[in-house]
Amino acid sequence: MVALQKNRYWQKEDGLSLDAGPFVAALEYASGKEATVVGKPEKAFFEAALGELGLEAHRVAMVGDDAEADVAGAKAAGLLGVQVETGKYRPGEAGGADLVVESFADLTGAIGL
Repeated sequence: MVALQKNRYWQKEDGLSLDAGPFVAALEYASGKEATVVGKPEKAFFEAALGELGLEAHRVAMVGDDAEADVAGAKAAGLLGVQVETGKYRPGEAGGADLVVESFADLTGAIGL
């Protein structure tokens, strides 16, 4: 069994909605098997991207609104994690971010570009 990700929820226009994670967990429980996750926040996902870019993890930042999948996943793979306070961000959920910005538009100013 292969899953693209196991996120708990995602942001819709009218609020949060269940993402694939709860359904993958139900299938794991029902089948007695563990899914192989190939997307965020798995380290292999970030390593594949780094390989394509030809860059070392410490030279790359992941910018995202998901504290678990984006920020914590990137940090676990050795990347810098930048939390954007938009989309599915919730106050208090920063996933150990190296940098927190209000919006993507604030990123260049925050890193001095």
